[in-house]
Amino acid sequence: MSLLTEQIKASLSDKAIPEKAAFFPSFFKTGPGEYGEGDQFLGVRVPEQRKVAKAIFKEISYGEIEELLQDAYHEVRLTAVYILVYRYQKLKSEAEQKELVDFYLSQLDFVNNWDLVDSSCHHILGHYYLHKEKSIFYELADSGHLWRERVAMISSLFWIKKGDFDEALALAEKLLYHPHDLIHKAVGWMLREIGNKDFEVEMSFLRKHYSTMPRTALRYAIEKFDPELRKQLLAGELG
Repeated sequence: MSLLTEQIKASLSDKAIPEKAAFFPSFFKTGPGEYGEGDQFLGVRVPEQRKVAKAIFKEISYGEIEELLQDAYHEVRLTAVYILVYRYQKLKSEAEQKELVDFYLSQLDFVNNWDLVDSSCHHILGHYYLHKEKSIFYELADSGHLWRERVAMISSLFWIKKGDFDEALALAEKLLYHPHDLIHKAVGWMLREIGNKDFEVEMSFLRKHYSTMPRTALRYAIEKFDPELRKQLLAGELG
């Protein structure tokens, strides 16, 4: 382990809050058979992790970021994810962006909880692939790996915010009947984001699927709808 990564871990440890360390395992579902099984926590707040990442993202090497990403502690991995996002956002050349994207993709096994996914993939993959062929996201969606599947869906947030809904809708349809509620939530969230930009586009999707789609996905998708319309959709009685 390099001196820099040791300093980063020490800095995070200094900011640990014992009450948070005790709370996070249940919040992130780390029990046997749960999605975060075996994960460990220092108890560091997100703003503190962001401060650490912002202070060193320019100087740290990819090898050192890899050390952080493969750490046992959740907050160390999340800090590494923030480092990658801050670095990506400052890169000017496509060659440098591709280098970071390739590195990120090579480390997806360690982007292994919903907050790590949601804090990074749309900023990195979503941005990079905005005007590129997107077959990689269908490969991720077909991977059978929960976090890669969530990466596929959440990456579309960047395209949605740019007014490009086609791939997001296709991925939503592909993942709509996934067995895990974390994918239901991701699908519903992206549908809601589409509706924030174009209500009729979201409604067109919902008219086709609302009566059979998972209730969690539907609730997320219609969270901001008029109460009466929400009631009709949840009851399966849309006129």
